Amino acid sequence: MINLKEIKNNIFTKNNIYSLFIISVIFFLDRYTKIFVLNNFSDNLFYLNDFINFDLVWNTGIGFGLFSSTSNLIYHSITGLIGIILIFIIYLINKSTFIDKIFFSMILGGALGNFYDRIAYSAVPDFIDIHYQRFHWFTFNIADIFITFGVLLLIAKELFLKNGKN
Repeated sequence: MINLKEIKNNIFTKNNIYSLFIISVIFFLDRYTKIFVLNNFSDNLFYLNDFINFDLVWNTGIGFGLFSSTSNLIYHSITGLIGIILIFIIYLINKSTFIDKIFFSMILGGALGNFYDRIAYSAVPDFIDIHYQRFHWFTFNIADIFITFGVLLLIAKELFLKNGKN
């Protein structure tokens, strides 16, 4: 028999509340910056300095524009796969140790921001353009920063903490 009180106690732990807070802050920070850029810089490039510009690019693929396609079937298949991965990350957050919850929450907060855009706009607005002279890195957004840092921190933790213990 399903014990609702036990489920409630497992979901609403202090660590899960921290995770929910991190996810929410990242999601809303990402939404705010994207809305700001869409409302203020959608028509032209905004030069910040010799290394950073705001240049709105619509990404229909995944990270770094990989798998970009004009095919609706491919786009919706990738979106569905991303949705499944998001559910798996939620599972990982629920089963992880505290530090892993933090890192997975960073990833999930950013991924939810980009997933929202895929649903709402059928593309993800990327706008941070880091460059040196004629070399430009892939254009990205705030969500991508948190996804990348979350993944890098998980990898670093596994590599540098003895036996992955925290």
